[in-house]
Amino acid sequence: MPKQALDHSGRPGDRPPIPAPAKPAASPISVRQLRTHEEFVACVELQHAVWGATFSERVPAAILKVVQRIGGITAGAFDADQRLVGFVFGLTGVENGRLVHWSDMLAVRADMRDHGIGRHLKEFQRDTLRRLGVGRIYWTFDPLVARNAHLNLNRLGAHVVEYIPDMYGAETSSELHRGLGTDRFIVAWDIDGDAPQGRDELGSHHPPAGRTAPVLNPIGSDGLPTIPALDVKRCPPEVRIAVPMAIDQVQAQSLVAAARWRASTRLAILWTIEMGYSVVGFYRDDDAKCGYYVCSLTHTPPSGQA
Repeated sequence: MPKQALDHSGRPGDRPPIPAPAKPAASPISVRQLRTHEEFVACVELQHAVWGATFSERVPAAILKVVQRIGGITAGAFDADQRLVGFVFGLTGVENGRLVHWSDMLAVRADMRDHGIGRHLKEFQRDTLRRLGVGRIYWTFDPLVARNAHLNLNRLGAHVVEYIPDMYGAETSSELHRGLGTDRFIVAWDIDGDAPQGRDELGSHHPPAGRTAPVLNPIGSDGLPTIPALDVKRCPPEVRIAVPMAIDQVQAQSLVAAARWRASTRLAILWTIEMGYSVVGFYRDDDAKCGYYVCSLTHTPPSGQA
């Protein structure tokens, strides 16, 4: 299912007590688990508001409710009038003998975005799951969405573990994915021990040189990314991959331009994976009107390709 719409050991008793999640600072927004039937129905309605009236992969109220009985999360962000303005939903399971959580959906109403609500929903989710003994949270996001890259990698401190082209199919019933498909990064947020720390825009230990690394898909004279002409015999220590600052605006103006962004980033990301690179940071460049993933060569390239 297409999910983050803006836009994861040990026993609980082995850890110090974790305080209850606080309300967002200087905000009338409160975050808590959904409780009533009316709140679960409002969550279904919010899915339609975010992903479109034709969205067919909505999670029904009954599932949103029952997952809470088995360690899942259905939490909402409420304004001062107790209107649901955002939510996060996920399921808890077992991976290699330890509890993990898959954060399946996160959404915030369009008029309430860029107020830190998504971050507070994720922090509530983290703190709640740590009390249950969950050590890692997984979720997906579209590499083209710079807002989500900044939240997930910089603010929350998650890290990319996998890339899957068209993870949820080439076409979905949501307008958000029109002309783009559903390529996704899978990220992991390790929440064992102390609360995970966010990073600066290139990672807390990453040298500034990442901002001068070669760009695999540089912007051409037409203002669009070039299709990478990738050299398998040359693997610099670091490379960058450009993404638009606001893919939704690109998509609204031109599906052809949006498709060019998808094609260029898909080729670039697949090449970095094949050559042994890992995503180590993300930053936004207002002058270039782009965001950049910084990828470092962390594995030995295939024989004869370096």
